[in-house]
Amino acid sequence: MHDEKRVILAEYRLARAEECMSEAEILLNNGCFNGSATRSYYAIFNSLRAVLALEGVDFKKHSAVISHFQKEYVKTGVFSNEISDYVKAAFTTRNDSDYTDYYIIPKEDAKKQIENAKLVIEVVRDYLSKIRNNSHKD
Repeated sequence: MHDEKRVILAEYRLARAEECMSEAEILLNNGCFNGSATRSYYAIFNSLRAVLALEGVDFKKHSAVISHFQKEYVKTGVFSNEISDYVKAAFTTRNDSDYTDYYIIPKEDAKKQIENAKLVIEVVRDYLSKIRNNSHKD
């Protein structure tokens, strides 16, 4: 059974992910492809943190959040390798976009990252829903 406060935090983080997703789409539609890719990365990142909230775990470093998610949720089969690939690609793109001089993400890549982020949000939403439904049975 998951602590109600953890479930509330997980739902809050997923709502933040959805907000980041909206921001990514606005930026994409306005030609800000690097900014769009960064916001879609944060949509993915907040989704992962929503999952971790259920176990009361969080980390200061993005790489630690991703590593824990990979170890505890991907390698154990809770989430697919496809989701893992989206997370890794988004992390790399966000780092390149934010820290590499002269890096410009093509529009198509920014659009693909948004699509991937939407899929991550969807599977996390389904996961949280299952957790919520199972906790009501207890």
